[in-house]
Amino acid sequence: MRRTSSNCSFIAEEQRTLIASLATSDAGAIARTLEEFVVPARAARLRSVLDARLDAVTVVMDAPHDPHNGAAVIRSCDAFGVHRLHVIERIEKFLASNTVARGSERWVEVRAHESVGDARRNLQASGHELIATHPEGELEPHDLASIPRVALVLGNERTGILDELRAACRRSVRIPMRGFAESLNVSVTAAILLHSATLGRPGDLSPEERVRMFARALVLTVPHAPEILAAKGIKVEIPRGVRPAEDP
Repeated sequence: MRRTSSNCSFIAEEQRTLIASLATSDAGAIARTLEEFVVPARAARLRSVLDARLDAVTVVMDAPHDPHNGAAVIRSCDAFGVHRLHVIERIEKFLASNTVARGSERWVEVRAHESVGDARRNLQASGHELIATHPEGELEPHDLASIPRVALVLGNERTGILDELRAACRRSVRIPMRGFAESLNVSVTAAILLHSATLGRPGDLSPEERVRMFARALVLTVPHAPEILAAKGIKVEIPRGVRPAEDP
């Protein structure tokens, strides 16, 4: 898929506006106000998904180019309950296909970094171990479940993982293969490794983060949410291009 393809979005930029808006608001008040406009079954569904959400497992994409791959990784993150995706935008802004993501971009926080150093410092501060993906890695997928906090590092489609970023990874993981192919598409690699890395892990978002994410989910699913909140004196800005989501 070319970066000039239609129906693609700069996900991190679009999310930044809403995340900043929620950060300066009372998430609890937003949740209480908007929950009145959803049926109990939907509210319960949102809470059950957020209760299983993981901060201990994350993904780092190094300079992704193809919008299809970026969107597919977002979708895998959502499917396996990963709360956040890190993207190093050292070459170009992160662009993802909305058609491929199918709404998953609304439920996974995409955090953009301008450099490898910025991403490394952020992940070291959160206690994540950087694990590179490599055909000759010493780890196998099942080993990932025992690492307390893991950040899976995925390389650029053509050039792989930048040497500076690879040097920050203490270990690497491989996917055993029996055919002639020596590697897999980056999005397929992400899905296989996330399945193993998240297996058996309980949700670990803080209560405050779950409330914030519940508020965000309601803002994105309740029709006319900004107007409803404004009537209560609460201002929340939804960026242009972010459309109300269908039922999750």
